[in-house]
Amino acid sequence: MMENNTLDRWLSCRPTVSGGVGCVALERIPVLPYAAFATDMRALLGSVSAGGDFSETARCLAYFAVPQEAGSDGGGGLLFYALVARDTEGDVLVASHLLEYHYEGFLEALTAEIPALHPFEREITERYGVRFSGMPWDKPLRYPHDRHHRDDTIDTYPFYSIAGRELHEVHVGPVHAGIIEPGAFRFLCDGEQIVHLEIALGYQHRGVETLMAGTCDRLRQILLGESIAGDTTIGHATAAAGILESGIPAETGWEGSEVIRCERAVALEMERLAIHIGDTAALCMDLAYQTGHVACEALRTLVINAMQQWCGNRFGKGLVRPFGAHHRLTLERAKHIEATITEVMSRYRAVRRDLLAAPSVLARLEGICSVSRQQALRVGAVGPAARMAGIERDARRAFNFYPLDGFRPVVIDEERDGGNGDLLARLKMRFREAEVSYAMIVAGCKELAGRWFENYPAPDYGKPLAKRSLIFSLVEGWRGEICHVALTDPKGELALYKVYDPSIHNWMMLALSVRGAQISDFPVSNKSFNLSYCGHDL
Repeated sequence: MMENNTLDRWLSCRPTVSGGVGCVALERIPVLPYAAFATDMRALLGSVSAGGDFSETARCLAYFAVPQEAGSDGGGGLLFYALVARDTEGDVLVASHLLEYHYEGFLEALTAEIPALHPFEREITERYGVRFSGMPWDKPLRYPHDRHHRDDTIDTYPFYSIAGRELHEVHVGPVHAGIIEPGAFRFLCDGEQIVHLEIALGYQHRGVETLMAGTCDRLRQILLGESIAGDTTIGHATAAAGILESGIPAETGWEGSEVIRCERAVALEMERLAIHIGDTAALCMDLAYQTGHVACEALRTLVINAMQQWCGNRFGKGLVRPFGAHHRLTLERAKHIEATITEVMSRYRAVRRDLLAAPSVLARLEGICSVSRQQALRVGAVGPAARMAGIERDARRAFNFYPLDGFRPVVIDEERDGGNGDLLARLKMRFREAEVSYAMIVAGCKELAGRWFENYPAPDYGKPLAKRSLIFSLVEGWRGEICHVALTDPKGELALYKVYDPSIHNWMMLALSVRGAQISDFPVSNKSFNLSYCGHDL
C-alpha cells in the first residue's frame, strides 16, 4: 500500500457522471522530482524488486512527454505526464516530472522494475531521444515520421537473435497473404518448437495523433476518431467524443444525456458481440472446423446488418457524435435489434455446445499457448486478454460507464469460464463476453423504450474546450481499455492528442503465449487474441 504522503503527491481525478472521462487544469498537476515519481510508480503498480507482486487493480493508462519552450529565464525541456487508474478507488491519479534540456545523464528505466511500462518508455526514447539506463527492451516502437533518430528505419529493426547450430529463424511478414495489415514476426525455433517470438510493427506511419491535434474542426476530429481502427469504430469514436464532451468549460454544465449514453452502450456491446462471434469463426477456420466457421460468419453478418439498419453503416460509422446523435434508436429499431440478437445468441450457443463437445477441438486448444496470470500482470494486459488469465479488469465496471439500473457488466466467473490462460480459456472467454453483451443490449433496449418521450439532443460541433487542461477518456472496447488523452492550449484548442489502443498492452501476450509451443500453433493463438496493427501504428 502507498503511504499517505505518497498519495498526496499525485492529483486524484474522479471521472465524471458521463463515464470514464475527466478534465483537470494543467496548473493543478504536480511536478515531482523524478526519484519521487519513480518511487510512486513502483508503489502504485508493483515491481520486480517487490517480488513481482504487480497490482491487479492499478495500471498505467498513459505516460508521455511534451516539449516545453524555454522561458525568459532559460531552461525548457520535456514535461512528462503519467495517468494511473485505480479500479478500487474509482479514480485516476495524475502527476508529471520535468527533464531539462541541459540534463546530460540517464533517467532510471522503470521498465526494468515494471515491464508493463515498456511501450511508454520506448515511445519516449523514439520520439525525443531520452536515454533510460537499464532499459531491457530499448527498441523503437512505431518509427513515426518525426522520430528523434531519423536514420532508424523499420527495415533495420534490431531483432533479437541467438547463435547456435540447433536453432533456426523463421520470418513471417511484413506482407501477409490475405488482407491483414503489415507486421513482421521473427520466430527463433528449435526444430518445430518456438523458443522466442519478436513482433515488429510500425510500417504504416499513419500520424493519427498529429492529425487529431492539427485541426480545430470538431467534426473532423470525431471522424478521425472513428477511423482509428476499423473494427473498433464505436469504441474509439466514443473515447474521442468523451474528450470533446468532458473538455468543455465547467460553467457550461453539460453532464451527458442518459439517452445518448445508453445508446452508445448498446452500440458498444453490439460491436463487441459482432467481433467475438467473428473471431470464433476465425478460430474455427484455423481449427479446420468448417461448420463452426460458416455458422459464425453468418451470425456476425446478422449483428452488423442490424447496426446498418440503425445508422446506415455496418460498423457504426456516423453513429457517435459529440453531445448528441443523428440516428435515434427508435422503438422499431430497438425491437429489431433485440429480436435479431436473440436469434443470433440462440444459434451461437448451439455452435458453442458443438465446439466444446468435439474431442478434436478440445485437443487442439486445451493446455496450448498458455499465458499465466503473473505474466499478464507483468505486461499490463487489459480486456479479455487479461480476463482469460483470471484478472478482472473492466473499465465498464471500474468507471461506471453504464450508469443505468440493470445495465451492468457481469463479472467473469473464472472457475466456469477458464482463467488458466490457454487457447481454450480464450475461446470460452469469447462465449462469456458474448453472453454479457447480449444481456446488456437487451437491458439497454428496454431502458430506451421507457425514455422515448425524452428530448433527443443533436450533435454540437461548436462547444469550446477548457483552456490549458489535460483531458482523458476511457472506454472498454472489445479488445480492452481504450484511453484517449488530450492537452489543450491557452485558446482551448488541442495542443497534443494521445491514443492508447488496448493492443499496445496485449501484443506481448501473443509473444509470450507461443513460447514452447509448436510453430503450427501460432496462427491459432494469433486469432485467439486478434490484436490490432493499425491500433498500434498511430
